[in-house]
Amino acid sequence: MRLELRGITKRFGSLVANDQISITVEPGQIHSLLGENGAGKSTLMNVLFGLLHPDEGEILIDGVPTKFENSGEAVRRGIGMVHQHFMLVPVFTVAENVVLGFEPTKSFNRVDYQKATDDIRRVSKEFNLEVDPDAVIESLPVGIQQRVEILKALSHDAEILILDEPTAVLTPQEIDALMEIMRSLAAAGKSILFITHKLKEVKAVADVITIIRQGRVVGTAEPSASESELASMMVGRDVELTVKKEPFSPGEDVFEIRDLVVRDDRGLAAVNGVSLNVRSGEILALAGVQGNGQTELVEAIAGMRPVESGTITLNGRDITNASPRKVLDAGLGHIPEDRQRDGLVMSMTVADNLVLNTPRRAPFAKRGTRNLAAVTENAVRLIKDFDIRTESPQEIVSSLSGGNQQKVIVARELSRELTFLVASQPTRGLDVGSIEYVHRQMVNHRNLGNAALVVSSELDEVFALADRIAVMYAGKISGVVDPSVSRESIGLLMAGTVMETAHD
Repeated sequence: MRLELRGITKRFGSLVANDQISITVEPGQIHSLLGENGAGKSTLMNVLFGLLHPDEGEILIDGVPTKFENSGEAVRRGIGMVHQHFMLVPVFTVAENVVLGFEPTKSFNRVDYQKATDDIRRVSKEFNLEVDPDAVIESLPVGIQQRVEILKALSHDAEILILDEPTAVLTPQEIDALMEIMRSLAAAGKSILFITHKLKEVKAVADVITIIRQGRVVGTAEPSASESELASMMVGRDVELTVKKEPFSPGEDVFEIRDLVVRDDRGLAAVNGVSLNVRSGEILALAGVQGNGQTELVEAIAGMRPVESGTITLNGRDITNASPRKVLDAGLGHIPEDRQRDGLVMSMTVADNLVLNTPRRAPFAKRGTRNLAAVTENAVRLIKDFDIRTESPQEIVSSLSGGNQQKVIVARELSRELTFLVASQPTRGLDVGSIEYVHRQMVNHRNLGNAALVVSSELDEVFALADRIAVMYAGKISGVVDPSVSRESIGLLMAGTVMETAHD
């Protein structure tokens, strides 16, 4: 099925999210869409999938102009979308999820689950998507859950597949398997629109690459283009993709956890006997597929979740179960996983968010009275030093892009005196330009002789920053290794293969 987008324009008030975008996807082609945050990729995909209606332009399928009133119409016309955050019901089986909303029926309007199961087995075999139709979704690894999402689309006879950031939660081995699935789908004549910010994956699997910047198509590229060329087209300037670090020369232990046990919201041991140390002048990267206890570990370190047993020590001081305020006062900086929930007060100004952790301290307050001039002066300095793109210090932080919101948090944490930084998923959802900046700031912190624990599910980020790599699986450390190891070795650790020997 041939897909054409001609002159697609979508406005939200005065904001032009898509500006005369034209793209053609041929049958059997993997067409990648690259762009910064806010470039208009998601808006364009929502227009294609019937979730938004274009103000101008048209969609053509096999040369025929087509309009979708809703996503159901798009599905019936052969378009399927696999969202970054899976649209699955955890307590339903694979078969129940695949037929949800399109249930085959038999007599008395009962759902014909046997037909659904037979269809799933047939499609699974045809496209090498091995999945048990009777398995319950919540019992499946995320890589298999993603196969279920693809099966949903194929079971509805999708000829055009939109894959939105499909590798965000996968191990390297699962990513390789997905790439093979994409190639087999293309070989079968399916048209694939592949949205990602990971340049290596684009080069590995795409046939054609279209780059969008500020709502417009700025060019197309072949997979043979270098990562630097692609990044420059996305951002509109040269981008340093390699993090420059001083030689690794660690000092004494700054931070240590021993035999830590932390429970999740369900009362289960999300962190189960974890021990780690981080030294001055070192970045320890904690890798792993999200959901293996990393979130609970960071929350316990930052004083946001109780520790059941074990100890946390910072600069020789026991901070186990200390309050977040006392943890910060002990010299810890925290870049949280969810910037909007835990890192910012979205209704407050940029200036106020930049002093959230020191609002009552001099020079920002004296005897309980805020010094607004000092707060503003601090904001002006940090906005310049950390390249925060904002109209003024008094702009409400919710109006900033995701990358600039993250810069506010990085500026706040790294502009005060601290010896240990905990950064959880520090560049999630950021474009290459913002990633470059955040990485540079974190390495500068390390080069000054400070320590950092970086928790990331992005292997590129882990290898770029780490002096040592620890891998977490099912609440335990499956290995601590040198960053010279292969990505495949890290992938095995992420899948639960425990290393006998750890490298300090």
